[in-house]
Amino acid sequence: AYERTCRYFCRKTNSVVVCVGYRLAPEHPFPAQFEDCLTAAIHFLRTAQNHGVDPSRIVICGDSSGGTLTAAVAQALVNRRDLPKLRAQILIYPFLQCVDFNLPSYQQNERVPILLRERTLVLGLKYINVDLCLIKGILKGCHVPEYLRLKYQKWVSPDYIPQEFKTRGYKPSPTYPPLKELCEVCEPLFDPVFAPLLAEDTVIAQLPETFILTCEFDVLRDDGLLYKKRLEDHGIKITWCHLQEGFHGTV
Repeated sequence: AYERTCRYFCRKTNSVVVCVGYRLAPEHPFPAQFEDCLTAAIHFLRTAQNHGVDPSRIVICGDSSGGTLTAAVAQALVNRRDLPKLRAQILIYPFLQCVDFNLPSYQQNERVPILLRERTLVLGLKYINVDLCLIKGILKGCHVPEYLRLKYQKWVSPDYIPQEFKTRGYKPSPTYPPLKELCEVCEPLFDPVFAPLLAEDTVIAQLPETFILTCEFDVLRDDGLLYKKRLEDHGIKITWCHLQEGFHGTV
């Protein structure tokens, strides 16, 4: 599915392109995919010159769940003093958080193919092997314990989405109390490897220059907007491209 796209990037950018064939869920559960991508990135950073590549010019890139993996790998590398620093990261409509499935983009695009609101959660729960019968409670936000709500509200909130993105039928959603049993089962959802938007400030502040692409008709649009804000708040240089007519899978 991706070979032609990668060849296109290779030709158009005059770059060496390495495509990681990471293991897939559910046969290989989370975090095998992240571990494979991190292993490949570390290996290439160490051996770049063997491939005619300047180690100081390595960029990592991914779209959708590949954008999640890209963000997680970039975060994992920030404290590695034994490796060259990444030149940049490219996040193409990435999935980055699982705290709030009622952000404006989730409400506005919940029935827009190919990534419907509920399907996003189904794929995520299959990835980390959590029972799909919990979907209704998670969509209401009952999976987030109170202490984490207080922590995450400074990073994940409709308040940080620019007003221009709320004009297409957004209504603030009611707040439901957390359910203890649901919170316990859903703890893996808050691992920054699964949800990179939830990484600590000390990690975010060290990230490389970043390109983020968002699409108007995509439930994940606001994940990208919120990550963009976090990076900007820490002085990270950002290039942002928003496709007004774009949808998930546009690439």
